[in-house]
Amino acid sequence: MKLHELSPAAGSKKDVKRIGRGAASGQGKTAGKGHKGQKARAGRGMRPGFEGGQMPLQRRLPKRGFNNIFAKEIATVNVSALNAFEDGATVDIEALVNAGLVKKALDGVKVLGNGELSKKLTVKVNAYSDAAKQKIEAAGGKAEVI
Repeated sequence: MKLHELSPAAGSKKDVKRIGRGAASGQGKTAGKGHKGQKARAGRGMRPGFEGGQMPLQRRLPKRGFNNIFAKEIATVNVSALNAFEDGATVDIEALVNAGLVKKALDGVKVLGNGELSKKLTVKVNAYSDAAKQKIEAAGGKAEVI
């Protein structure tokens, strides 16, 4: 197959609808907008959720809950994921990001106690669950809080 032999899949390419180009085009005169009214006018954009002046749904429904703007967003890693590192390695936030175990450090990283750890590691993160700390130390490693 060569570059000049390529063609798009059947039905994937459609001709553009040329509106307002005379009666013969099938989209002449009102150009598919019908007769008069708000939707026929130029610049008629209505914001999302607009209901023609009726009280919109997002204002009719009661507000619920609370969003704490000061809450810290903590990235989590399970103890079992730390087996990806070599025995005796020092695991910090940068190492976790480079290994792909954490996408972003966010406001901190916490190690959770799910799974087992079979390697002796020095782990330096912001927080640990009690179970995670015990498992890291039971494997002969150190759990340091930064």
